[in-house]
Amino acid sequence: VQLQACGGGSVQPGGSLTLSCAASGRTSTFSTMAWYRETPGNDRDLVAIISRGRGIKYDDSVKGRFTISIDDAKNTLYLQMNNLRPEDTAVYYCNVVEGPYDYWGHGTLVTVSS
Repeated sequence: VQLQACGGGSVQPGGSLTLSCAASGRTSTFSTMAWYRETPGNDRDLVAIISRGRGIKYDDSVKGRFTISIDDAKNTLYLQMNNLRPEDTAVYYCNVVEGPYDYWGHGTLVTVSS
């Protein structure tokens, strides 16, 4: 599975961005699809995850502001990010689990700054 993430950029606090992650495989076969983010010197942290049969979970820091979704017809994962804050600045990565395999997309940089 190859994952192509895009949609990052620079935005002012309070602004919005939508990240997308196009998968080469069928998203309907994936166990989980998720977004993570990483800042320099820190671990890669889970932002939001969709698990087949177990629903959606968000990190507390993004609840009510971010929305994760999948379009199975387009084999694409999305992350709608609203009311962005400077602390959301990070490189965002999409992740897919299919059976015993774990796949990562390249990162896309989100910068929130005035």
